Amino acid sequence: MDLSTKYKMLSGYEIPVLGYGVYQTPANVAEDVVLHAFKTGYRHIDSARVYRNEQPCADAIRKSGIPRNEIFFTSKVPPRSMGYDATQASIESSLKQTGLEYIDLYLVHAPYGGRNARNGTWRALVEAQHAGKVRSLGVSNYGVHHLNELEVYIKELESEHGKGKGGEISVGQWELHPWLNRPDIVGWCTERGVVVEAYCPLVRGQRFGEESLQKLAKRHGKTPAQVLLRWSLQKGFVPLPKSVTYSRIEENADIYNFELPEDDMNGLTTDEYSPCSWDPTTSDD
Repeated sequence: MDLSTKYKMLSGYEIPVLGYGVYQTPANVAEDVVLHAFKTGYRHIDSARVYRNEQPCADAIRKSGIPRNEIFFTSKVPPRSMGYDATQASIESSLKQTGLEYIDLYLVHAPYGGRNARNGTWRALVEAQHAGKVRSLGVSNYGVHHLNELEVYIKELESEHGKGKGGEISVGQWELHPWLNRPDIVGWCTERGVVVEAYCPLVRGQRFGEESLQKLAKRHGKTPAQVLLRWSLQKGFVPLPKSVTYSRIEENADIYNFELPEDDMNGLTTDEYSPCSWDPTTSDD
């Protein structure tokens, strides 16, 4: 495994196993830091409508000189744009603002809005995929009950329109780290071949002082951030570290020259439920 390694998704397309996140990256610096990420070797950018930085990310894609088909770009349906019509408008806005011919991966950002809105959003995504506007589909922050609901809806669409016409959940994205394992959600995805992405894989730096993490960092001659990203990779996740600091962008990619033995992986993993961000997976609407 190295920075060029990819996983095959259910859509048939491939996704690089390390992504560069641009959550809270201001639009006026996004182009610059994304270009630096490309220079470092990243080929996977994780954006969203609500981040308000899709356009500078796309500008960086064009200015990088890297062929478009070698770069993987993600956006997401905003929680306030749930439903068929609003999702269609969201996708069209992404394409217009970025100037890209297609979006590699479009996720439902959160399971808010109720079942009808979620189903409408998914139907709009499936239509966009069939039209070539989006290549792969997925969800973010869905609980197992939301995932089960979507699985039923996909089968309903297939019974109406034919096999393969309901779309497929290629990717699921959640906050994941040793203090938030989500075994139920990860297990659901693993059973079905859904690629699992990890946001906040560095826990926003809040756990860097943990004794278990410090020990492993010293043992392997790595930073706490690098150990956490290595843990994520070895769990089979696609981690999405974010930083606007050049040196940290580089550091976060330098995680392929060491490995955590099973004892180290187990010693770092906890049974805690300690999110450092929001957690829409618990939503019941």
